[in-house]
Amino acid sequence: MAQSSTATSAPPPSASARTYPNGNPELSYNPPGIRNTDSAIPLHPKGPRLHNYASDGPAPGDLAFRWIFGSNVAATNRDPRVQVVQYNEDTFVLRENVCVHWEAPFTYLLFGNKGVLLIDTGATSDMKHYPLRPMVDAIITRWCQARGRSKLPLTVALTSGEDIAQNQGLVQFAGRPDTTLVPAPLEVMKRFYGLGTSWPGGTGKIDLGDRVIEVIPTPGTHKDGVSFYDPYCDFLFTGDLLFPGKINISNDGDFVTSLERLKAYVAGHSVKWILGGHIDMMFVPGKYYRRFVNYKPYERVLEMIPGLIDEALTYAREVKGKDMMLIRPDFVLFNGVSPDQRTPVWPAGVPNITPPFHF
Repeated sequence: MAQSSTATSAPPPSASARTYPNGNPELSYNPPGIRNTDSAIPLHPKGPRLHNYASDGPAPGDLAFRWIFGSNVAATNRDPRVQVVQYNEDTFVLRENVCVHWEAPFTYLLFGNKGVLLIDTGATSDMKHYPLRPMVDAIITRWCQARGRSKLPLTVALTSGEDIAQNQGLVQFAGRPDTTLVPAPLEVMKRFYGLGTSWPGGTGKIDLGDRVIEVIPTPGTHKDGVSFYDPYCDFLFTGDLLFPGKINISNDGDFVTSLERLKAYVAGHSVKWILGGHIDMMFVPGKYYRRFVNYKPYERVLEMIPGLIDEALTYAREVKGKDMMLIRPDFVLFNGVSPDQRTPVWPAGVPNITPPFHF
């Protein structure tokens, strides 16, 4: 991967054809064998540091860790109410503690040279119980200190304004200085992204300064659903449309069309991982946690491979027009039935393994 940065306020140099995974070793602060990233800076820099987000591959990062998984008795849980994982120096993954809210939704914080984007805001509005804004403010402050900035404008966007598991924390950012809240009402949101006449076709953009996030209309689980593509990390953020869990389809025609749109989009873009809004599935194929459970020690990993779009599309076409649930190893589709529905027959091709007992 080729990237470079500068320690002055001048525009960053263009990416070269070299493929160094962690910065340019020709710079004095990146000697061979040292795993510094491009924005590693010399002592006593002058002016803000600008990062070059152009690259010939996904930015390096790490999600090799375990999410905190709650407690049998929520009141006894002492884990952080917001778990923060730094994927790389400009990309953060935050998760609401499962004992604060059983859905334990994910939010994503992406930095650019001129702005920062928060995707989704979790399931709890009360800052005392779910201190999302103080955590986001602390991350931004620390990032600005490292980059020689006094402040950085924040944009808060939702994969769905209808989804209460993703939009409740939005009120925490009301009145915050230098903050843009993407409007939740569908018609206003369309105009904000420049999609008023093309929806659900076309794409919108959020320019963070040399890191441009694409906005893809993906209704199906919610009529206002959107997905976000980050060309720096090659991440596709899909919210409730596609995630390792119980996918509740609200409009099966839109759901199929949105998956077809994502399939075509991925064919023309490099996608390393799909990152959804929740985890319901266990590491045992086809098994999932029921609703309202606040102890989930055997969760599947968050990230999904792009090939799962094809699988989801195949089975979305199968359930279209039918009131049924359909179990797959990495997700479960619910179309026209309760999310508490149970299937009397285990599907062919999915191993029926009894999951471990929760001690």
